[in-house]
Amino acid sequence: MKTIGYDMKEALINTFNSLGLAWWVEIVTQNPRCTYYFGPFLTSADAKLALKGYVEDLELEGAQGIQVNVKRCKPDNLTIADDLGERIDRKVKPAFSGQM
Repeated sequence: MKTIGYDMKEALINTFNSLGLAWWVEIVTQNPRCTYYFGPFLTSADAKLALKGYVEDLELEGAQGIQVNVKRCKPDNLTIADDLGERIDRKVKPAFSGQM
């Protein structure tokens, strides 16, 4: 039964994401000047539960001036490095993996 629930949640998240209705964690750092998107999530509550880990990872990497926003969107790029004028597409890892 667990697999069915997981598959259904994955399908629902994919549908919401394709419609721009999924929730994402947007993290903007001042140093380096980057914008990161983590998600997609089915609910804002799911995104808020996950954001602490993302912030901790960025802090460990030395990021400073971290601002966090949870919002509905459909980002074209998951990482935007403003300093370098680059858009870096990280490999997407589904937000729901390991959250069952």
